[in-house]
Amino acid sequence: MQEALIAAAGHWPRDGVPENPFGWLLATASRRLIDQQRSEQARAGREHRAIRPEAAPPEVPLEDDTLTVLFMCCHPSLTPASAIALTLRAVGGLTTSQIARAFLVPEPTMAQRISRAKATIKASGEPFRIPTRDERPAATRNVLHVLYLIYNEGYVASGGETLGRTDLSDEAIRLGRMVHRQLPDDPEVAGLLALMLLLDARRPARTDAAGDLIPLPQQDRSRWDRGRIAEGTAILDAAVATGRVGEYQLQAAIAGIHDRAPTAAETDWPQILSLYDLLDRMSGSPVVTLNRAVAAAMADGPGAGLAILDGMDGSLRDHHRYHAVHAHLLEMAGDMDLARDEYREAARLTTSVPEQRYLEAQVRRLRG
Repeated sequence: MQEALIAAAGHWPRDGVPENPFGWLLATASRRLIDQQRSEQARAGREHRAIRPEAAPPEVPLEDDTLTVLFMCCHPSLTPASAIALTLRAVGGLTTSQIARAFLVPEPTMAQRISRAKATIKASGEPFRIPTRDERPAATRNVLHVLYLIYNEGYVASGGETLGRTDLSDEAIRLGRMVHRQLPDDPEVAGLLALMLLLDARRPARTDAAGDLIPLPQQDRSRWDRGRIAEGTAILDAAVATGRVGEYQLQAAIAGIHDRAPTAAETDWPQILSLYDLLDRMSGSPVVTLNRAVAAAMADGPGAGLAILDGMDGSLRDHHRYHAVHAHLLEMAGDMDLARDEYREAARLTTSVPEQRYLEAQVRRLRG
């Protein structure tokens, strides 16, 4: 725990205090403890071999048990949604509020869902265990969804003083690599890892020196991590070659198109729109539909994007991202007054300070 506090003293002033400080400290301390145990085991092994050179070396674990715990938390008595929510809370370190925002539901609703999940496991009388061979595919899908949501919270934090949480995004990528090593032939495992790498490559250019948000079109692309882009692209290409395309591969392909564009103006928006059309049909996610509206506006004009927004149901109408996208498309269409009002509403709804500052800056810009 002392080493975790020392690590916090180095990270928090630079990256900001995490949403769940205790969880951050606990996770860091656990990793340090595992490292210490490995070191002690290795030292004991060296001493033992020095005394008895013929003795076999001790088995030293190369990975911690986090991934195993993730699979165990995807309990067979739970629905996928309940298993994912409970795992995010118990293992991922996310708060109930953060999980609720990820699922686009009120916080009390998510709190009840997590409580019911715990009660269901207790009533089932079935202990936590590694999924059987038949249960493994469903459990893997749940684990991938958990890692996806953990990464999203790290990439764009749902609240707080910093735009993202590098501890969460780094942990999601670390666990994603572990899953990929265990299941190298699963194209969706590869797709998720590729997606996280291709997005994370932009991290150095996403904020300025003051921590303010820099939108994708305005980022200095020379600061993007070309090593991560190359790695993510290679992993994605191998996954797509299997011919079994899934949602994570499609998202990774979209991220790859952005990463390969030399400038924002050279982005292949028609291709991105085609991928979003397919992804929207495959997932039915309102967030995907929202992103498809942006792609349609960029490819075919703001009217096409606004038409998609008009056809959406009300599940996102109270979310700041809906109003931010609506404002952007209205501005593209030349309706500055309504765009300003929508930017203002988006700023009111977000709990992320960098996003709020950015949206308020757009209000002031349009006010002239």
